[in-house]
Amino acid sequence: ICEVDNSRDSESEESEEENPAEMNMICIFSRRFQLSVPKLASRRQVVQELLSDLLQVSHSLFSDSFFPVLEPVIGVGSACEGWSPHKEEDVVYCMFVPLKPPRGYVFHLEPDTRRERPQGSMRIRVELVCTCTGGQPDQKMLCFLHNSEEELKRNQVTSLLHTLCTGPYLDGEKIALWFQTFVISAWSVVPQSRHYTMKVIPSSRSCKMKLMKASGRSFFVEMVFSVQQGDSDIFLSSQPTEAQFPPSTTWLESYAVAEAKFLRHVSMQAPPHSCHLKCLRLCARLLEGSGLSIYALKTTVMHLLTLIPLSEWQHRYLLMRVDDIMRYLRCCLEEKCLQHFFFGNEDIPKEISLPPAFQGAQPLNLFQHLAQDPAAQTEVLQEFDKL
Repeated sequence: ICEVDNSRDSESEESEEENPAEMNMICIFSRRFQLSVPKLASRRQVVQELLSDLLQVSHSLFSDSFFPVLEPVIGVGSACEGWSPHKEEDVVYCMFVPLKPPRGYVFHLEPDTRRERPQGSMRIRVELVCTCTGGQPDQKMLCFLHNSEEELKRNQVTSLLHTLCTGPYLDGEKIALWFQTFVISAWSVVPQSRHYTMKVIPSSRSCKMKLMKASGRSFFVEMVFSVQQGDSDIFLSSQPTEAQFPPSTTWLESYAVAEAKFLRHVSMQAPPHSCHLKCLRLCARLLEGSGLSIYALKTTVMHLLTLIPLSEWQHRYLLMRVDDIMRYLRCCLEEKCLQHFFFGNEDIPKEISLPPAFQGAQPLNLFQHLAQDPAAQTEVLQEFDKL
């Protein structure tokens, strides 16, 4: 049964009476593509509580150690944004775990000049800093700079550089293995262990878990390690992409936190029952098999959310907005150009913090590969038109 919105205003009701066929089509789409995904929010809450408890255990265990400090998790990706294109049993709740240097260390972000395209990829150099206590004699932590190697060994003090780094650089694979080992050992002490069975799924750059209830229902959680760029909403991510699988000491620039923040901003500014998340879910389902990435679709919708007034994203305009999205994508495919949302875009809300270099940066073309390969462009256009 199609959900009925009792809180719609009189103008909406009049519009529905004038366009019964259109509203009936919206109901059909809603049923066929299961556009309402209310369980995402409740499960996201479960995931956040679980990870909060795990991090609390980590702080008690590692507070005086050389291990990175684990900051509160940040929900990213479609499931945490409220529009996952996947079926319920395939949804993955992705959480960024920001890393801060422990006492006695600093992180320096360096462009990875070893790569053909250093833009968007960096290495995190780990350096020692003085921790001499001075006027705080109760501090027991030895200084790596001003204590001899023999004394450090005698006190069994291990360095971050000797454990989770390769050379002087933070190693994403070593961090993932360390955290997976911690999760397995700490699971029995978190409250959620009474309600769920947990299995760590092998992953080289992140920590993936499958949580199962006694009823047999399950869902997936992925923790991705990240380092914040300054005070901005741009992070370096340990997780590689399908197109890039760099060395374990290379961290890729991620815009996922800024994207989630932008969509939350839209939801707060838009009218009640805005259809923008349903548009994302519906178009993602429609585009299956087209060769177009979910990221290209998401970028398109974010652009349109700044071009079309938010008052025009009410539920009754769903079919019109879907049509706008598909036409915009078609035009970008023809022009072989889809500009990245966060580079040189003057329409970014002020609430989103970007590195200064982003404002004056040249637009980044997400369809550059199509401009370089006319045959690929033709194939994608043909698939798109079939759908």
